[in-house]
Amino acid sequence: MSIVMKKLLLILLAFIIVPGAFAQKERTFVREGNGYYDEGLKDTTKLDTVSFGKAEVAYRRALQIKPDDFHWQFNLANAIYKQNKPDQAASEFEKLAEKTADPAEKSMVYHNLGNSLLGQKKFDPSIDAYKKALRITPNDPATKYNLAYAMKMKKKEEDQKKKDKDKDKDKDKDKKDQNKDQKKDNQDKNKDQQNKDQKQQPPPPQNKISKQSAEQMLQALENDEKQTQEKVKKAQAMQTERRKVEKNW
Repeated sequence: MSIVMKKLLLILLAFIIVPGAFAQKERTFVREGNGYYDEGLKDTTKLDTVSFGKAEVAYRRALQIKPDDFHWQFNLANAIYKQNKPDQAASEFEKLAEKTADPAEKSMVYHNLGNSLLGQKKFDPSIDAYKKALRITPNDPATKYNLAYAMKMKKKEEDQKKKDKDKDKDKDKDKKDQNKDQKKDNQDKNKDQQNKDQKQQPPPPQNKISKQSAEQMLQALENDEKQTQEKVKKAQAMQTERRKVEKNW
């Protein structure tokens, strides 16, 4: 075999070997991600965001090698959801719902999308997602349970809103009644104060008379006094005359 043929063979082998190496590395990242994911599920009493965060990193590395792999994308969305990031997880599941046409895969995506929306208390969208999953797999017990739970939570929220609204109405009514009573009390107080003020007011001043009228009144009094004195003098004089007569007689 010539040197040129050997070099060509080595180049062909290189093109064949490299993809196999990437595939092996991809599976390594996936296994690593799965290991961290399982580690995060062990303790059900707490949320192990550290392990699920490591799983997310591993799945992203696998997707750098194989970007369109549905399973790694699905696992990535689950790892994000497990870190208590329902809004980001919902975005990933919505993308997956558009990508896959496989009924089983689509049903799982809608189920987990419903969970992510429910985690945000978006009850109507979560109910819609669960219903889409059940149209594909009508007998799935987990989806049925989650749908019933979402509907129950929605009803509870509506009842609470109605209760709060009625409470606000009662508060407004009590406030109006209180204001009405306060207004009446103020009116009564003002009325009592007015009556009190009227009682405490001094009598109105007498009308003043003119100087001329005062002089006329004074002159009239003097004339009356003179007349009275003259009458008294006349009476005394008559009495004296009578005494004189009596003495002379």
